[in-house]
Amino acid sequence: MSYDAGHFHASLVAAVGDDPGLVSDLRFAFVESAERALDLMARARCDENWKIAVWRLHGLCASFGVTSLIALAQEAESGAPGDPRIVRRLRAALAVLSVQ
Repeated sequence: MSYDAGHFHASLVAAVGDDPGLVSDLRFAFVESAERALDLMARARCDENWKIAVWRLHGLCASFGVTSLIALAQEAESGAPGDPRIVRRLRAALAVLSVQ
């Protein structure tokens, strides 16, 4: 699966302009929020907590048009709470976006 780091960067620039400092700050805030949602997903033990964490991640990613993470979040929604396989895939996708 390819990750849309270029599109993500374009979304950040569209949100704050072509100021590298602001883009970096917004990228950091996005990654931090996504990591919190992933942590909640990893710790979820019931369907409701799992779905809330997945929806939180999905909404965050939708705000920035990060379609690769949106697709993975949609896949996770039908999965089992705390599924380590999908959490690892989401973390890998997020890692790619956080270093671009």
